[in-house]
Order: sequence, then C-alpha cells, then structure tokens
Amino acid sequence: MSKLVTIYGGSGFVGRYIARRMAKAGWRVRVAVRRPNEAIFVKPYGVVGQVEPVLCNIRDDTSVGQVMAGADAVVNCVGILAANGKNTFEAVQSEGAGRIARIAAAQGVSKMVQISAIGADVDSESDYARTKGLGEQAVLEHMPDAVILRPSIVFGAEDEFFNRFASMTRLGPVLPVVGADTLFQPVYVDDVAKAAELALTTDVTPGIYELGGPDVRDFRSLMATMLDVIRRRRMVVNIPFPMAALMGFGFDMANTLSLGLVPAQITRDQVRNLRNDNVVAEDAMGFAALGIEPVALETVLPDYLWRFRPSGQYDAIKESAKNLKA
Repeated sequence: MSKLVTIYGGSGFVGRYIARRMAKAGWRVRVAVRRPNEAIFVKPYGVVGQVEPVLCNIRDDTSVGQVMAGADAVVNCVGILAANGKNTFEAVQSEGAGRIARIAAAQGVSKMVQISAIGADVDSESDYARTKGLGEQAVLEHMPDAVILRPSIVFGAEDEFFNRFASMTRLGPVLPVVGADTLFQPVYVDDVAKAAELALTTDVTPGIYELGGPDVRDFRSLMATMLDVIRRRRMVVNIPFPMAALMGFGFDMANTLSLGLVPAQITRDQVRNLRNDNVVAEDAMGFAALGIEPVALETVLPDYLWRFRPSGQYDAIKESAKNLKA
C-alpha cells in the first residue's frame, strides 16, 4: 500500500501545492482542515480516493490524533496573520504546532515538516514571529529530526500579497504601503512545496531551512514590478511606521468591537513585522542545500496578475493591434 501523509492546513495557499506534489509522488494524502466541504477542490489532485479532506481542529488532541492515525509523515501548514476569537497566535502557531509534533512522536510517525517563516524568533516583539519561533521549539522538542521550512513572502496565483495590492490599484492613483524600504526575498509557492516534498520523500538533513527566491528587493521595488506587470501607473506612497501603528490600533479596535465582523486592513502586529527585513540569513541552509533552483518573480507574476490590467485578458490583444499597419 502507498504511504500516507497528513497535511494540516492542506487546503491553504502553501498546503494545496504540497498536497498536489505528494499525490503526484504516489502518496495517499489526508488534508486536515476546519471546513472539509470547502476543500473539495483538492480531490482531483490524485485518483479517486487518493486525496481526501477531513475535519480537524488543531486545538484539540483527539481531533489531531484521529486524522493522523496510520500516517507515515505529517506536514503542518497552519498559520494565521491575525488572531480571531479562539484562534489566537499562541493557540494556533505555538500550541497547535507542538500538539501535532507531540502526537506524531507518540504515534511513531517517521517524518514531519513544519512550515514556519523567516523572522521566527521567540524573543520577537511581534506575536506572529514570536509564536512561530515557539512553534519551532515545540516541534523540535518532540520531533528532533523534523524539517522546518522558513519561507520569505510567498507568491503564486492564490497569494494574498500581490493579488491584494494589485486589487488596490483599481481604487485610485495612490498605492499606500507600510515599510517601503523593508527588504523581502519573494519565493514561489511551488518551490516551497518542492522543498517539503523532498523533505518527506528523501533523506535530507534535518533542521531549519530558510527559503528565498533569487532576488532581494525592497517593498517599493516589488510594487514597481507589480505595476509594470499589470500596466498601471500609480504613485507608491510610504506610510511612516508611527502613523501605521496608529492605523493598526484603530483597525484592531474596530475588529474587536465588531466581534470580528470588520476585518482589519492592517494590524499593529503586522506593522511590527514590517519593521524587519524578511531575507535569508547568510549562514542559513536554503534551496541550494536541497538542490532546488528557485523560480524568479517575473516569470510567474504575469501568469496570474493579468486580470488586474486595464483591459484584463484583452490588454495584450490591444497592444498587438496598435502595432498593426493600416
């Protein structure tokens, strides 16, 4: 019988790419999510019955253990950018990761991959980065041979970064950003999935891998690249950190008072994160150690950002028409 992997958060942005790769590698894939009915799209990643979404709450031991039963490997892709109700940073990114690793060790699971993030640090002022760091500690405590992947900002067709800012260009001539000089090393989502696949199917060295694309750019430069791809002219305006912190406080309060009905456009914790560069450390293991050549940003962005061009899919046709001779 083929091997089984349980992927917690396997219908999310990164998780779905890992699920697809593991299915193509011939594994049975159990996609553990809070809402299985919204994860039906993962089923065609394999043959009938090969990829199955199942209900799981990573805040509950029994739930985590049930969906892990019989698994040869586990992947934890669960993470949040903002706390919501019982899904706090501690409950999800720290305790949740530790729970998965503890139960995996108890059940004799041989391999585990933890999706973390560059900047994970137990001493960080950011709740996001701090709990990512605590999650890593908890995983290594129970599964010392686990592979931890720390990607920089991840891009791809379903991302919430370039898609979000490209959508904002439709609202007016100004594109506001926080931390315009902060450095990023954008990484293609399928490259992260490839790293996870190698960690599960080959004998890679256990430990922490920081994953970044071939280019390091500041936030302002990334927005300029995006604007070039979608063929729009917008003024990129940097919001100073003190002003952004006040905005984050206001959005946090609105979100809290509305019981989550009003989404926070930016939170105070996100502002704290944007103060720090998000690039691979010089002494870190990375794609090179895995034998992976990361994909460049410009080769992928046009494939999914075309819909934000002034004429959408017809924009290229219009440009070609201009070159026709009368």
